[in-house]
Amino acid sequence: MSKQFHFVLVGFLITTLCIPELGLASVEGTLEAIQSKLVNVILPLVAILGLVFSAFSFITGNPNAKAHLFLAVIGCAVGFGAQSIVNFVRDLVN
Repeated sequence: MSKQFHFVLVGFLITTLCIPELGLASVEGTLEAIQSKLVNVILPLVAILGLVFSAFSFITGNPNAKAHLFLAVIGCAVGFGAQSIVNFVRDLVN
């Protein structure tokens, strides 16, 4: 079998195992499930990891620590405010 087939098969298996509601939902339901998982789990987790990384930069005395902190704060604002941003854009479109 080709590598491309294996890639598609692995992608399908990962998708169905991680997000089983994809196979039983409409397009709107699927997009809402992906948005919910992204906004409520992944973005805040990445924002917190950014803050931890910037704190580690300060502790180690990295000269770019202030830039890391600035980017982490921006990431937190986007991560924790993502649902409000999405709702705002959705209201503008409707």
